[in-house]
Amino acid sequence: MAHVELSLSEVFAPAAGISAEQESDNVGQWSATVSRAAEPCLLIDADTNVLAISSAGCALLCLGAPEDVMGRPLLAGGLRLVDFTARPSELTEQDTDKIAPLLALHSKQLARGLLRVKGPDEAGTTVDAISTPVFADGEVAGSLTFFSKI
Repeated sequence: MAHVELSLSEVFAPAAGISAEQESDNVGQWSATVSRAAEPCLLIDADTNVLAISSAGCALLCLGAPEDVMGRPLLAGGLRLVDFTARPSELTEQDTDKIAPLLALHSKQLARGLLRVKGPDEAGTTVDAISTPVFADGEVAGSLTFFSKI
């Protein structure tokens, strides 16, 4: 079986078009990158507010357009997570605290897990989520998550 290792560092080469304020802070740089990404990805802050989400991430998570969820808490932005039972029901608050984006925030470590996302017209889509904490000034300032439909 193949082994994949993900490592992120504080070093980030600024891209053209990033403001001076964003250049000075790691979260701002990741926010600009996620907003432009073709892959399904998400950046939340330490309070779980959505700082950036790619269009592909919105489509995969059934969230509408990025501007519809920006600045809102991840779980209040329309994300509907259900369990893996034959008759899916929405996850409890205790279970949602264990999803990869939130687990990476609390544990300050990489986190990975499966999510079942319910869209308006479907039983649920299974999504693999890989999250890493994002640091600013030595503290966890958010988490960055990449998604893949299974």
